[in-house]
Amino acid sequence: MEIGSKIKRLRLQLNLSQSELADRCELTKGYISQLENDITSPSISTLRDILYALGTDLSEFFAKESEERIVFSVSDFIEKQENGMLLKWIIPNAQKNEMEPVMVELEQGASTPFDFPHEGEEFGYVLEGKICIELGKKKHVCKKGETFYYTANTPHNILNVGKSTAKFIWISTPPNF
Repeated sequence: MEIGSKIKRLRLQLNLSQSELADRCELTKGYISQLENDITSPSISTLRDILYALGTDLSEFFAKESEERIVFSVSDFIEKQENGMLLKWIIPNAQKNEMEPVMVELEQGASTPFDFPHEGEEFGYVLEGKICIELGKKKHVCKKGETFYYTANTPHNILNVGKSTAKFIWISTPPNF
């Protein structure tokens, strides 16, 4: 890690000059310049003073920065096919998130396995075909362009009742796929 460049970035974010930072830390402008150019290294005590002046601390400064991934492509998807059903996890490792979106394709007459009542809610958007959502003893037909939403507190499953493959996005919260 280049300490100097990170200190400079923090200083610039606060619109401070090298002189202003030096004054706040009782250091010289020349020392701050050498530090930012990685010509010298600060003692822990001096680094702590500089970071305090920049509104941060050692643990935050050295914490590993991770880029949150926002966009995913087909090559990231994970697929599982069984009994006329193709599941595509369209967000890798989504089970660690608050919700888990899955793309589902059901062949004509195929269905998802019955899911036992559990905590959470489920939402879906039908992209192609016609499905029937079975919630306990009630059945609800949903076709292309329509959505469904329910609490998962009764046994439930989804059946393709159309004449072609049905395709829908199914989102569960909390994740349970």
